[in-house]
Amino acid sequence: MATKPATSEALSSRSLHTLGVASGLAAGAWLGMAEAPTKLVTVGFSPFIISLGMVAGVFVARWTLPMLLKGTGFILDDLREKPHLIVWAILAGMLWAVANTLTVFAIRNVGISIAFPLWNTNSLVGLFWGWLLFRELRGAGAGAWTKVLGGAGAIVTGACMLAYATSHSSAEAPTQGAAMGILAALGAGLLWGTMYIPYRKAYISGMNPLSFVTVFTFGELGTVSALAILFDGGYHNVTSALAQARPALFWLFLGGFCWVIGDLFQQYAAKYIGIGRGIPLSNTNQLWGLAWGALVFGEMAALNPTGQWLVILGSLIMIAGAVSISFAEAPESEQHSWKLAVGRECERYGLDEASVSAIVRGDDPRSRLKARRSLWEWVVAAVALAVFVWLAAGAQRQHIPMNAGWAVILAAAAAAFLLVSGWMLWKRTRFS
Repeated sequence: MATKPATSEALSSRSLHTLGVASGLAAGAWLGMAEAPTKLVTVGFSPFIISLGMVAGVFVARWTLPMLLKGTGFILDDLREKPHLIVWAILAGMLWAVANTLTVFAIRNVGISIAFPLWNTNSLVGLFWGWLLFRELRGAGAGAWTKVLGGAGAIVTGACMLAYATSHSSAEAPTQGAAMGILAALGAGLLWGTMYIPYRKAYISGMNPLSFVTVFTFGELGTVSALAILFDGGYHNVTSALAQARPALFWLFLGGFCWVIGDLFQQYAAKYIGIGRGIPLSNTNQLWGLAWGALVFGEMAALNPTGQWLVILGSLIMIAGAVSISFAEAPESEQHSWKLAVGRECERYGLDEASVSAIVRGDDPRSRLKARRSLWEWVVAAVALAVFVWLAAGAQRQHIPMNAGWAVILAAAAAAFLLVSGWMLWKRTRFS
């Protein structure tokens, strides 16, 4: 009889690991698809306008999806219980906004296929912060360390190969432009890796991911708007550019909405298996980015055979590294270290440790309650839908060569990940 609680806890831990892995894979599919509209930078739109258009879609999605899933009452109660985390969520949004703008510059200069793996070095940064600040891998055995460090080394190797591949590109982009694209992608990776500090801090304190992203959006929208105004000619120039980009705004808005779906899955992956494991797994979005870039937009046709093989080999090495890290399941000794990190946060901010520990395990009792709905929530949802309809009505096909058949296939595959992983989250945690 004495072994039953330990067995039950082990089964619960394993189910959460499976849930985190599924969430990470779904995140990769949707984060990869969300970047496809940034190809509009190649037809003359400013990177700041591209980023601002996407963030507008992100802002709408971050308000409507959490509201529809859990209700405004649940989110407000969660924020009132943990007000100290609001500033961290805003800070995370600001870091994301700068990183996202850098990715647009990277895509313009070196393309999606190459930029994706370079900025996915964020997994190395997240791995370091997870170990240093949140006791991830503390107490882990040699096997887990080998998988994680071996995976990290593979990611670095793959990134170097992809950077070198740009030297084999066609004369379409000058060497200086390619170098700037590489730096922009790596800078985005650094900022995104640091952004995961607020993520993990929030989740070991018991905050729901849906509450976190609702506040997160204020930091990102404010920062992107400020960047556009400062570096794109002022307020009047920005509004004029947005008006000129009206036929393309729907695609950017849709990309931002897709990004939020991917980010929500990424948040759950970070919550249940940590940033050192969850983020590399979500970085399978580089595989999806490669697929969109190569199959839909024909980017690899611009590379000579040597460059193409370097891109493929570098991508496979990075994927192998991410898989190695993600399958390094946390042993009981490491999970004890995680509990110490939870206890530290609870002591620092006066939180109830028993309640927070239950939430960290996906057993938030409030998530089992029926969401309280109000009339204004349905009004907000209706307004969001109306914005989509209005933008779609004025949308025009852009002059970007693409393979529509492959686009449909990749979108359908992402939808399958959404349905399966979303069902798993609801069944196990009710989106706790």
